[in-house]
Amino acid sequence: MTAKYEAGVIFSVAESEEATAALKEKINDLIAKNGTIESIDDWGKRRLAYPINDETEGYYVFFNFESEAQFPAELERIAKITDGVLRAIVIKK
Repeated sequence: MTAKYEAGVIFSVAESEEATAALKEKINDLIAKNGTIESIDDWGKRRLAYPINDETEGYYVFFNFESEAQFPAELERIAKITDGVLRAIVIKK
């Protein structure tokens, strides 16, 4: 049984724009491999509410997708251990 989810990911802007694009593509490919992407809401570079790892800006991307119930936990785990990702959360819609 599948359900709809939203993954919010904040990427570090300390890296180059190419590195940020590569990380975004990596997360996108992981979701596409394990589910169906409905939309990607790319907010771009924004100021963080509080510093994370001494960074005050991040690159925000929200992925709306549909997948099996066990995948969101795995996606969140992978995103949190990936260098260049400041924060990641997956919620069920």
